[in-house]
Amino acid sequence: MKYNSDINVLGSLPDWNLIPVFLNQDINDIRSNVGLQSVTAIKTDKSIRRFEKAITGTLIKFANDNVSQLITGFLNKEQISNDSLLLIFWNASFNNNLLFYLNQKVFFPALYSGRITIKKDEVIACLKELKETDDDLKGWSEITITTTASKYLTLLKKFGVMEGSLNKTISHPYLSDKMFVLFIYWLLAIENSSNIINSEWLQYCFLENQVFLERLMQKKYTKFFNITYSVDKLKIETIYSYQEIYYAAS
Repeated sequence: MKYNSDINVLGSLPDWNLIPVFLNQDINDIRSNVGLQSVTAIKTDKSIRRFEKAITGTLIKFANDNVSQLITGFLNKEQISNDSLLLIFWNASFNNNLLFYLNQKVFFPALYSGRITIKKDEVIACLKELKETDDDLKGWSEITITTTASKYLTLLKKFGVMEGSLNKTISHPYLSDKMFVLFIYWLLAIENSSNIINSEWLQYCFLENQVFLERLMQKKYTKFFNITYSVDKLKIETIYSYQEIYYAAS
């Protein structure tokens, strides 16, 4: 598994409106057509290219056409909103191995145990443990590890799953009906297993499995999915296409 430092870059990103910009254009097109200063206040080409690389490599990289249609359609309609940031959080966690690792080891254990806060020292300890066994991190200095830990928590705040400044707290998001439906469609697009109940991505719904199942079975969602559930097996089939689902669920 390969790890990179995109968390550091994205945790420092001052202009999240660059995400929909780079979704539809690359930096050379922008420079040629309207000029970089027309789309961002970031001053240097070097900084913009650095942010572009992290944005396109982590935030708006798509596993397949279904994911692309879902996220592109959403961002083109809503731009940067609380809902679109959650969708980007899910997608980024799929694309970035270090973000996924820290979520698995730090964020979700804290969230599902009912904790309120996550300390930077917890993230530092997790990164140091990973450094002992991973070649990508073996060259990381203490400063790099400390910075990454801080930027990770900042990035979670930018995604809307934590809040606060110095002492950040878990926000325990609750998905609206629209976002619950779109989460299911995203999950089905990236999950290889036919038994969804065992998916490691299910926790990104911010619900315990039993609560997730109870919500999924509500009658109001039956127009979006075909569901087969027995004991410990859950199969979900989409009804709408990925091009249609944003409008159908809104």
